[in-house]
Amino acid sequence: MAGDSAGGIVRQVSTKVVYANPWLSVREDAIERPDGSRGMYGVVDKPDFALVIPAERDGFHLVQEYRYPVGRRTWGFPQGTVAGATGPEGMAATELAEETGLRARELVRLGTLDNAQGTLAQRFHVFLATGLTPGPPDREAGEQDMIQRHVSRAEFEAMVRGGEVADACSLAGYALLLLHEAAGRAG
Repeated sequence: MAGDSAGGIVRQVSTKVVYANPWLSVREDAIERPDGSRGMYGVVDKPDFALVIPAERDGFHLVQEYRYPVGRRTWGFPQGTVAGATGPEGMAATELAEETGLRARELVRLGTLDNAQGTLAQRFHVFLATGLTPGPPDREAGEQDMIQRHVSRAEFEAMVRGGEVADACSLAGYALLLLHEAAGRAG
């Protein structure tokens, strides 16, 4: 893994996986900076994922579930990774259907972002889902406590201000949506 660094390229000298499970791996990379000094990076490798903004009736469908690492239930847009999915769009369609039961007539790619780029080697692909048709969700065992609800845009923004929606990826996805809408108005 190499990346830009103050006027040059950071060179990976060695790498070793220090922990791995089916969802992620952690590696330590010995590096050399452009000035010759040595250092180390700890990197968490996770597969890329899709985040879907299901929009209709001037609002959004959100999901809430218990997030063990932060020790609380959180609201956000449907998101996740799907092994064997055909590209980011396939992953988005599958996650939307699994978590909400919704099927989208149209998925518009809003962008791709780095997720916690100082620690994670992971990107996420943001999609706007419209033309929604309801159906039964097909949640994984780890999502059995998940609930879903439609909120108006005003309610969503109030939930963000009130800390009910604190998922950084959902907020970044919303920012991409706002930019997409602004471009549509300007064009």
